[in-house]
Amino acid sequence: MRRRGLLAAGLAAPGIAAPGIARAQARAIRVVNAYGAGGTADIVCRLLFGRLAERTGQNFVVENRPGGAGTIAAAAVARAPPDGNTLLYDATAHSVNPALFGPRLPYDTQRDFLPVFLSLVTPNTILGSTLFAPRTVPALIAAAQAAPGTIDAGTTGIGSAQHITLALFNTMAGVRINHVVYRDAPAARNDMVTGRIQLQFSNVPGSVTPFRAGTARVLAHSGQAEVAVLPGVPAIGATLPGFETYEWNGIFLPAGTPEATRRRLNAGLNAAAAEPAVAERLAALGGLLRPNTPEEFAGFLEGQFALHARVVREASIRVD
Repeated sequence: MRRRGLLAAGLAAPGIAAPGIARAQARAIRVVNAYGAGGTADIVCRLLFGRLAERTGQNFVVENRPGGAGTIAAAAVARAPPDGNTLLYDATAHSVNPALFGPRLPYDTQRDFLPVFLSLVTPNTILGSTLFAPRTVPALIAAAQAAPGTIDAGTTGIGSAQHITLALFNTMAGVRINHVVYRDAPAARNDMVTGRIQLQFSNVPGSVTPFRAGTARVLAHSGQAEVAVLPGVPAIGATLPGFETYEWNGIFLPAGTPEATRRRLNAGLNAAAAEPAVAERLAALGGLLRPNTPEEFAGFLEGQFALHARVVREASIRVD
């Protein structure tokens, strides 16, 4: 990720009431979250909009609409009036779905949404069972090359950020590690910890607890710099130069929303994210977030669309 000209924290959020205006006078803004309650996306979404509500007096109502790899929520927001009263909170699947579903999507991902704010960027990880001998990426590659198709790795879905990371790993390392799909990350982690599968491709927020408890090994992460909450864990790129993937969260408006609304919302979210309590919580999740403009978020997305399209094509990833 290259983000230059970082935006200083701004003023208030979008078409929202100033702090001195009574809450009752402000129209509620609906935040449609493409993911379920309790996950990383839900935690970050509620953290940011909860603080933004406190700063501005505006009422934000988070509506969780999971399913369809984020397409259910995205379709609802794509059809919403572009008046600033409906927002989409989405994540990595947003940049995978065009390659995965193609013309079957009920909207145009790049035409029907305005990027507003990149709210979380965190590396993916390779978790290994303590019963699995390889403890490093070179050792994992050697084991996979010696016995192709005998190592299983769990993720939470076809086309997920972790599946993309596994597929890219297979391609760049020249190995064949099997993809095992689980309904959720805890189920995959349980099978990995007990040795039913050898690996779980996860993310930093999902890796901190097993790392600290010693119930699993974190072989590597998919970022560039050292991850503060996973001290001593190397980057996959140290073994496979150029390897880099992220799980991200971001906020969108329907296309056609006034630009002034997008700018005010971006400024408000930057200000909320910069507050010490919020910044510390995001850092504890392994977030690499910096202040960002809509243009910087859009530039980041362009790179994600290109990377994910290439990985989906080269790995022949398909959904039924």
